[in-house]
Amino acid sequence: MDVHYNNTYLILGGHVQLSKYRYFYFSMTFLLFILIICSNTVVLYVIYAHESLHKPMYAFVAALLMNALFGSITVYPKLLVDLLSATQTISRSACRLQSFLIYVYGACEFTLLSAMAFDRYVSICRPLQYHSLVRIQTVKLILVLAFCLPICKMGIAIILSTNLGLCKFVLMRIICDNYSLAKAGCGNSTVSNAYGLFAMVLSILPHLIFIVFSYTRILLICLRRSRVFRRGALNTCLPHLVIFLNYTIIVMFEVIQNRIPSGIPHIVRLLVSLLYVVIPPIFNPLMYGFKMQEISQHIVALFRLK
Repeated sequence: MDVHYNNTYLILGGHVQLSKYRYFYFSMTFLLFILIICSNTVVLYVIYAHESLHKPMYAFVAALLMNALFGSITVYPKLLVDLLSATQTISRSACRLQSFLIYVYGACEFTLLSAMAFDRYVSICRPLQYHSLVRIQTVKLILVLAFCLPICKMGIAIILSTNLGLCKFVLMRIICDNYSLAKAGCGNSTVSNAYGLFAMVLSILPHLIFIVFSYTRILLICLRRSRVFRRGALNTCLPHLVIFLNYTIIVMFEVIQNRIPSGIPHIVRLLVSLLYVVIPPIFNPLMYGFKMQEISQHIVALFRLK
């Protein structure tokens, strides 16, 4: 590979034992991608097709599932091509774009989960004010901010890492991420790393605090109300809470293992680096499709044999 090629393309050196298990990896990844597309699309169709589900709570569910599709489409097509390729390369601009889109997906996930916690908090703790606080205009504004704010935050991080240039052209990853690009950059990366840490904390901590606050308040309200009320609150809050805890654990584990040196085997690190585009995109539609009765009833009716 000549110098010009090296200066134009990056090598994704994280693929291990690819030649021996190439078609097995491809088959499993392809089936996983199809499952993600189908499961999320079915729930989205049900929400869109039934007017009874045109409510703020389901609008946030639909946005969360659309974000899962967005994140999956960002990662899986390129990964599938690489699994069948002799060399795993990507242009510098495409790598930065993929990194940007992945970070936007991850930040949007937390923002949308926080918006859903707000909806549940107002619905359970301040029910008489729900229709005045959670109006259609409010939902639209929240959804716009949920995508625009992460785009702005992550856009700055990508610009800072781009200004560093690149001195290394092999990333020991199977997908691009801004942290690896910053480490491969030339010159002093202090500003880029500091802003990256700031953006990461800003994308997680405020939402984490708000969601914990919301569910603490919801729990206190439920303890003072009847068993029927607690059951109804649990049915609507449990899927969201489980999804939030699941996603938070995955992200925190990825952040820790990516930034703190440890004896974790390389193959385990690579698998962990994909969990946030494997588990949530599959787990979320299954959780909402089976645990939320209003959605599950329509899904059953959709597939019921005549």
